[in-house]
Amino acid sequence: MKINIYYGGRGLIEDPTIYVMNKIQEVLKEIRVDVTRYNLYEQKNGISMLPNTMKDADAVILAVSVEWFGIGGLMQSFLDACWLYADKNKIKKTYMFPLVISTTRGEREAMTSLADAWEILGGIVGEGLCAYVENRVDFEANSAYTSLIEKKAEEIYRIVSHKTPAFPSSTNACGQPAAVAGMELTPQESEQLSVYVSDDSFVKKQKEDVQMLSQLYKNILDKGKDEDKQEFLKGFRDAFKEPSEQVNTVFSIHMSDTNKTIVLEVKDSKLNCYYGEPASADVYATATRDTVNKLVAGKITFQGGFMTGQITCKGDFRIMRNFDQLFRFE
Repeated sequence: MKINIYYGGRGLIEDPTIYVMNKIQEVLKEIRVDVTRYNLYEQKNGISMLPNTMKDADAVILAVSVEWFGIGGLMQSFLDACWLYADKNKIKKTYMFPLVISTTRGEREAMTSLADAWEILGGIVGEGLCAYVENRVDFEANSAYTSLIEKKAEEIYRIVSHKTPAFPSSTNACGQPAAVAGMELTPQESEQLSVYVSDDSFVKKQKEDVQMLSQLYKNILDKGKDEDKQEFLKGFRDAFKEPSEQVNTVFSIHMSDTNKTIVLEVKDSKLNCYYGEPASADVYATATRDTVNKLVAGKITFQGGFMTGQITCKGDFRIMRNFDQLFRFE
């Protein structure tokens, strides 16, 4: 017989759940039961792999400590992994005994949560053990409590060894809730997927690929929906009048409503204009897309837009005044 214990507490020395687990494990080993304990706090990066450890188990004990509310995040992550990756056909034949020790209120609610979760997974729920512990030392020194724990371990052995049948539950009778729509996976495929999920380097690479694809599609969509982007650039190029004297300056015009920035670089009296972010600029201007459209259409001047508040600027105002001489829109 093989029984696995999955402990969802934090592993603190003062956790009374550890004492109860140790006592149960001690009794089971005395009657030649193969017992393996998995501390979830030591398996944080590999929780998605843990459902695979139940393959040869006849029963599992889910042990949690209620420190303030509920079964805790580690046990919830383990149950999530069971839902996603475990062999449901194997779980249907596996007994689960909840073990909940609380240092605050809520031990019975936590035990019910574990039982409900296991029934949703399709497994068999045995009568567990829950207790409220106010003082750990007094609890461990109480021989009556120790006797109850030992009797519970013996009861677990008898139920599992005799394959004691359980009454049907409404959860199993009414069927499992509909899973999120997706691919139907075999137990072998679920196991392989859990291996990938627990591989940090694989997950990191997948995230990078998703980001790259997202950026690629974003650029494609931008090209399709921003048809007037090139019109603005063409308008600036057509309006540029090469100065008689050598000029080197950079204008940045940020369109606040579209979050796009037009960069106008005049170097050696030659214009280079594009969308992007300049390393530095002499004049930083902010306007709406409609205002830039009016500017390129010749309906307003840069200086006039600034004076009326349609364009805000910061930087070298002497260079700003030269904008209308460099760009003459008609």
